[in-house]
Amino acid sequence: MNIMEVLGDAIKPFLDGEKPPLNVGEVMNLWFYFTATDQTMRGEQVSFNITEDPELKEKLQEVINDVHRPILDEITAFLKNEGIPMPEASPDKPVGDFRHIPVGSKLSDEEIASLLSFNLVLGINYGCRGLTEAVRPDVAALFAKFQMKKIIFSLTLKDLLMRKGWLKAPPYYRPEA
Repeated sequence: MNIMEVLGDAIKPFLDGEKPPLNVGEVMNLWFYFTATDQTMRGEQVSFNITEDPELKEKLQEVINDVHRPILDEITAFLKNEGIPMPEASPDKPVGDFRHIPVGSKLSDEEIASLLSFNLVLGINYGCRGLTEAVRPDVAALFAKFQMKKIIFSLTLKDLLMRKGWLKAPPYYRPEA
């Protein structure tokens, strides 16, 4: 099964311009996903300012610029095209160097990496909800696209977490013989 072919076949009926209006569930899911992504990105911008690990700083810049900002832009364009008013977005956080904040007042690099990982899990889970609850195939395709962005980024983040010893994993299960 080729995922792009499946998505293409699902969207094909809507290419003639005939599509029903978005239903309230689709709008709610897109609004919530937009708001959650916006707030997550603000946390990543703050984390970028306080992290001391150059590789983590690079991953934060990547998730902001290559994952979350494009998702926000795409949802904005889609909803505006559908005539749906947008939720108010938070302003971007300025870039700065706040590494000299006392240790007890900021997250450590490991905590930032764990929070980034946790937020990706939440985004992927909520994206599954948006995808499966969508009635219109073009809405489902949007959520599928967002899923792929987050999954691909997550795979590269996991490598960093493992190399740094930051991956939080449960203990191995060894049944008694």
